[in-house]
Amino acid sequence: MNTTKIKNHFLPSKKLVIGMVFLCLGYLNYAQKADSIFKVANSFYQKGAYKDALKNYKQIEKLQLESADLYYNLGNTYYKLNQVAPAIYNFVKALQLDPNNDDYKNNLTIAQRMTIDKIDILPKTFLQKLDSTYIKSLSFENWAFVSITSIILFVLFFLIYYFSVNPGKKRLFFIFAIISLIITLFSFSFAYSGYNYSKHNKPAIIFSAKASVKNAPTLNSTEAFELHEGTKVVILEKVDGWLKIKLSDGKIGWISKNDLKSL
Repeated sequence: MNTTKIKNHFLPSKKLVIGMVFLCLGYLNYAQKADSIFKVANSFYQKGAYKDALKNYKQIEKLQLESADLYYNLGNTYYKLNQVAPAIYNFVKALQLDPNNDDYKNNLTIAQRMTIDKIDILPKTFLQKLDSTYIKSLSFENWAFVSITSIILFVLFFLIYYFSVNPGKKRLFFIFAIISLIITLFSFSFAYSGYNYSKHNKPAIIFSAKASVKNAPTLNSTEAFELHEGTKVVILEKVDGWLKIKLSDGKIGWISKNDLKSL
């Protein structure tokens, strides 16, 4: 298990984005307060006072501030306290903000070894591997940013091409414009695909010690299988207090919304 990172990179959560313009001063105050609490929590963690560290880390959460390092440290703290589900939950949240961080991936793998359920992963086709390795390595927000940037470059290169009188420059900037347009089309397609995927496939972690997964969204329906804390699932659908979930091995069933926590 890697040691706790002592970094102070706090970002506003999505809940605060709309009012960011009007809350700049308040956010700066929150960030300074969070920075102070973060240092105190790290100090407790290094001394082995994990319950006190957890208490302080959770104070930062209440400020509605997000940080990959905060979730990483929460994951480490829960792991030290032998709380499997919250440890995995926070490592996954850290990876959502920083998907290429090797420390986060390593500690998540270590925490997942504590789970009871051993779920096989279905083999992927070449296109599925390409999609998960490269396309989904960026969030749909990042692909949207790439799309916007490339369309701006397309307009810029096209204008230079249009007004240029030098044949060599016209040819060069025409090629640049075409490349930018192609990147725009692909990145927009990836952003749209990623948005639809995230909208209809919401990851979640089982928090109940033992959860019964049913064949239908009713209490008297037949039990399909059992899951235990720490197992990662994907939420496909919601009906009243029931959630339709899918495992990495392809199994599908219905579970009470009280048995898991969505990411």
